[in-house]
Amino acid sequence: MNPSSLRSAFVSLLTLATFAAGLAAATPTKRPNIVVIMADDMGFSDLGCFGSEIPTPHLDALATAGLRFTQFYNTGRCCPTRAALMTGLYPHQAGIGHMTADQGLPGYRGTLSENAVTIAEVLRPAGYFTIMTGKWHLSSKPDSVPATRGFDRSLNGVAGGVYFPQPQGTFFLNGTAIPHDSPSLPRDWYSTDLWTDFALRFIDEARAEKKPFFVYLAHNAPHFPLQAPEADIARFRGKYLAGWDQLAAERHRRQVASGLVDSRWQPAPRPASVKPWASLSPDEQTRFDTLMAVYAACVSRLDTAVGHLVAGLRERGELENTLLLFFADNGGNPEAGPQGRLLGPGAPGSANSTLFCGESWAWMQNTPFRRYKHFNDEGGIASPFIAHWPAGIAARNEFRRQPAHLIDIMATCVDLGRAPYPQARAGKPVLPPEGTSLAPAFAGQPLARRAPLFGEHEGNAFVRDGDWKAVRVGYRAAWELYDLGRDRTEQHDLAARQPERLRELAAQWDAWARRAQVTPYPSGNDAGSLRILNAAGEGEAPPAKKKKKRA
Repeated sequence: MNPSSLRSAFVSLLTLATFAAGLAAATPTKRPNIVVIMADDMGFSDLGCFGSEIPTPHLDALATAGLRFTQFYNTGRCCPTRAALMTGLYPHQAGIGHMTADQGLPGYRGTLSENAVTIAEVLRPAGYFTIMTGKWHLSSKPDSVPATRGFDRSLNGVAGGVYFPQPQGTFFLNGTAIPHDSPSLPRDWYSTDLWTDFALRFIDEARAEKKPFFVYLAHNAPHFPLQAPEADIARFRGKYLAGWDQLAAERHRRQVASGLVDSRWQPAPRPASVKPWASLSPDEQTRFDTLMAVYAACVSRLDTAVGHLVAGLRERGELENTLLLFFADNGGNPEAGPQGRLLGPGAPGSANSTLFCGESWAWMQNTPFRRYKHFNDEGGIASPFIAHWPAGIAARNEFRRQPAHLIDIMATCVDLGRAPYPQARAGKPVLPPEGTSLAPAFAGQPLARRAPLFGEHEGNAFVRDGDWKAVRVGYRAAWELYDLGRDRTEQHDLAARQPERLRELAAQWDAWARRAQVTPYPSGNDAGSLRILNAAGEGEAPPAKKKKKRA
């Protein structure tokens, strides 16, 4: 634990003031149920209401009856996103600055810090029944499960990548390990459905105890190895033979027509490493069509599961006063490179297959932005975000264009749940939350944010203050500068024109990195990003003009 993070009285008081500024925004007198649903490795444009050709009628219906946030940020990678979501801290402060390996530094221990509390640990003492189903991925330690972090009921995997039962597979049911063929589980389950079914089962227990409930439903779809029932895949075969060039352009046209995206923003061009669709042979096109058909089936099945959950809440009389939030943990996934991956021995998309969409389709999935998962460009950290709460959000089918971040979810839950935020956990001091409540935005009011937004993963970094964003690729790259109001797609670097503004933003990032345990860096953390850059033909990021010794 970095002691200066706790000793900084000014930062703590400022953060707490920001955190508390939205406390009067809740409208209903009865505290809402809160359901947080997260998709895994899904691009910004992969929902119908965000421009996709993939049919997602249930999520689209939530957006039509609620709000779409157009500038919501995750952290660009799986584990750090989950850490920021659960704790309301930046991931390094929560101990998970990279993944779940212990790298021996305070920001990179690979498991949740003892100086952080989860949303469940805050809401349960305030009377909420707390539920988690799905992909945990907040530690590789077998004793780190939702049941030890404030959840009354849980069914989870340690990590993701599971769609169908596996011979040696293990889940945790209320903290106890069970095999995938346990009699506690239905036979021949599909994980997207399983997480939803158990969430509803646990909600019934909450209702029996007459408690409001908090549900964290963390899907592993559409993360690799991309598996789905054959009937779902068959619906999409052949639909992607149009190719990524045409389909990305069609997505962009729908985004502009809906008002989601400004027509002034130039869409990120197809990367040089991604071949023009027309240059591919028929066999290559068929292979890529198969990859995207399975991906689309995973997204469609996820949407169906959301519809099942919403129907279950409605049948139980709980939908009206349930705040439902939906978003993704990072942008589209370029891992496996421009060619993607399609391995057997089973049929593509079956339990005995492994599929990655790869960089070529990830570029389309992130329309109109550049880059992908791992990176802090908009394509890595911009998420579709839907907020639906009939009793608490009067607006219908509106956009909210204020920047928001995962760190704001804790503040929102504490605000609307009227829960005191603890000063200590198990006798150890707790870091103050970093975010601000989204409740004012629900009412069409400005957020009470008093500090820029920051991020770092594998050396990729950003700071955003208002419309201005500084972003870099890797530890050694020069910072770039963008005016996101005019250029959200990051196509016109203004670093040379406004060097003083860039210096100020970079200095703010440096101060944050010291405070938030981003520095000192562990060695070798950038290997994943460098593999992606090399596969894309970009090579290692170029050095900055003034190289600084890494802390």
